[in-house]
Amino acid sequence: MSHFFLLFSLFLAPAFADVGSQKSAQNLCSNDVSHKRQKRDWIWNQMHIKEEIDTPLPHHVGKITSSVRNNNAKYIIEGEFANTIFKVEETSGDVYAFERLDREKKAEYELTALIIDRTNNRSLERPSKFIIKVYDINDNAPVFVQKVFNGSVPEMSPVGTSVTKVTAVDADDPTVSGHATVTYEVTTGGEYFTIDDSGVIYTKEPNLDRETKSTYEIVVQAKDAPGFSGDSSTATVIITLSDINDNFPVFKHSSFHFKVPENISVGGEVGRVKVEDIDEPQHRNTRYSFIQGEFRDTFDIVANPYTNEGIFRPKKPLDFETVSEYRFSIEATDPTVNLRHFKPGNPRSIATVTIEVTDVDEPPVFTKPSYEFKVRENHAEVKTLGSVHAEDPDAAKRKIRYIQRRANPNGDYIRVSNNGVIQLPKPLDREFSSSYNITVAAVEILEDGRLSDRESHAHVHVIVDDVNDNAPELVSPEEPRVCENAAPGKVIVRISAVDKDETSPRGFFRYLLATEDSNFSLIENYDNTANITVKYGQFNRELAKFHYLPVLISDNGDPDLTSTNTLVISVCKCNEKGNFTFCEERAKQVGVSIQALVAIFICIFTIIVIALLILLRKRHKKDLSGLGRSVAEIHEQLVTYDEEGGGEMDTTSYDVSVLNSVRKNGLKAEAAPSPYAQVQKPPGNVTPGAGGMEMMIEVKKDEADNDRDLLPYDTLHIYGYEGAESIAESLSSLGSGSSDSDIDYDFLNDWGPRFKMLAELYGSEPSEDFVY
Repeated sequence: MSHFFLLFSLFLAPAFADVGSQKSAQNLCSNDVSHKRQKRDWIWNQMHIKEEIDTPLPHHVGKITSSVRNNNAKYIIEGEFANTIFKVEETSGDVYAFERLDREKKAEYELTALIIDRTNNRSLERPSKFIIKVYDINDNAPVFVQKVFNGSVPEMSPVGTSVTKVTAVDADDPTVSGHATVTYEVTTGGEYFTIDDSGVIYTKEPNLDRETKSTYEIVVQAKDAPGFSGDSSTATVIITLSDINDNFPVFKHSSFHFKVPENISVGGEVGRVKVEDIDEPQHRNTRYSFIQGEFRDTFDIVANPYTNEGIFRPKKPLDFETVSEYRFSIEATDPTVNLRHFKPGNPRSIATVTIEVTDVDEPPVFTKPSYEFKVRENHAEVKTLGSVHAEDPDAAKRKIRYIQRRANPNGDYIRVSNNGVIQLPKPLDREFSSSYNITVAAVEILEDGRLSDRESHAHVHVIVDDVNDNAPELVSPEEPRVCENAAPGKVIVRISAVDKDETSPRGFFRYLLATEDSNFSLIENYDNTANITVKYGQFNRELAKFHYLPVLISDNGDPDLTSTNTLVISVCKCNEKGNFTFCEERAKQVGVSIQALVAIFICIFTIIVIALLILLRKRHKKDLSGLGRSVAEIHEQLVTYDEEGGGEMDTTSYDVSVLNSVRKNGLKAEAAPSPYAQVQKPPGNVTPGAGGMEMMIEVKKDEADNDRDLLPYDTLHIYGYEGAESIAESLSSLGSGSSDSDIDYDFLNDWGPRFKMLAELYGSEPSEDFVY
């Protein structure tokens, strides 16, 4: 009924507006005396139409009217969906809808009204826009924005705890009361959860336990407000209970048994105990503790943060011979459990643990991990420092052998015997090392005499006590210098000393000049230093440019030792201000290191050995060359003469007939005695025939070449007879020194040592006593 009055008022409003406008127009016309054109205006109903009208089409929407009075007037409309959904009757201006409208698709349409002359299509009035609004009817059910919603809430939450929010949307017009109002209801799962009109879901049950049921699936319905007919829609909400720490751990077994070797290292893993905690891993904080049993201080139990297991680890070494089995009770609990949600039951879980220690062959054990001995340095009488001792911890109680493994410093300074005695093979020098360290290994001797492969080690530390056996030494300062015109009392240099021996805090050095007969004096500073000063002044550089000052330095040891040190002081020229202007450079002593001397001696020894080898080789060859020869063969190979004759001009000294006879008779010379050795000088002058010597040499050459009985050695024949006089004179160099040549042989002296002898022969004056 209300809708009817609303539509009726809408239709009557334009009519009254039209009448009013006409009256006003008439009044204006009567009052206006001028002949002006009458004003025209569009007149139509306010247009509205319901959506989804179920009456036959078309549906009347409204009427457009113009004040134009023209029989040829024609109404037309333009714009969105004009002449498709909406059409106008040309003469009356009634507008009709030729389709059913849906407000949820489009709520209003904007059109343009025109009036034209149908004869010439000329516009009789300016176009005017109008809007057609679609009235809403409650024809849409609320729709959820998603089909499945997810929510989460901690387990054991109190009643009224918010879980999640769901949303449903109604497409109807929200400005129309009740058309878009949505109400919610839990249709499935309402015994655990509830929902309000805004879509927020709350807990309805206080003891929702995740360990009993971790997920709930409920169905929520959305529908129009009460009193309005309309459909509804549903959505599924999956609610997950999040875990809280509300459960204590429980041992899976009431007892645990482990076996472990006695040589397990401290902190090593013995075994693991397992518990069950139905809470999620992030809420498993098991703590283990010992509650009963002996030797609880021997082991420690720690929870693994990832597996929640309890890990047993020894806190000290285990010994099968001492304790072979451990038995105790342990407890598992969780101190972080929320006691507000504590479930009835025992919060403590207790289990019995047995750890069995097994026997293994252990290495020997030293009575002490390290040993320390002291000895005075250079003490020749001390041969033994002490001993180390180790025992076999096993029941076998095998014998032990001791072996030295490492030494610092390296060297044969300290020894250990097979029975563990620490020995000194030689006295120790503290200045070389103040302490000596060795590592001693103890090894068991097996039943078959072999050594076990398991050993233990101990450290032996030997401290060398100091003996005052080194005199103090002067610390070499920068080269001290003094001006030749230095005044008395002038400090030249401050000297100090060092001592290789151990110096006590109250130790000091005494300084003294070895002689007072010098231009220097020594003044002690009583801080282990002393000053060298000028005694008289005025040094003479012409007499001495360097002064060698002997300084005595003593220590206060027991006994005290003294050393003499030479201080070299240079005398320099200085200017008026006392600055050095010129000093001689002292020749530095060049020393040869021990390594260089050793290298030199090795080279000399090598050269001597090589020379001896060469000499022995030559002698060996000489012995080989004489093997297999008789004395006669040697004489045949080497022919000698007792006299040389009178020289080249002497043709009567020897009788060559003997040689010629040998050639003529074709006889072979006897090996022994040599015929040439028996040649006698003939009494008269014998002139050999021409070419006699040449023929004789050829015969001898043929004999040497064709005689197969001779050894293949080169033969040296020496002949005193040179033959007839030659016009070329003698070629011998022996007589050249006394020749009458005018050649100057002094240039031979410039040719070096190889030609020294030749230069002496040719460059010296002939002497009566010179013998070749």
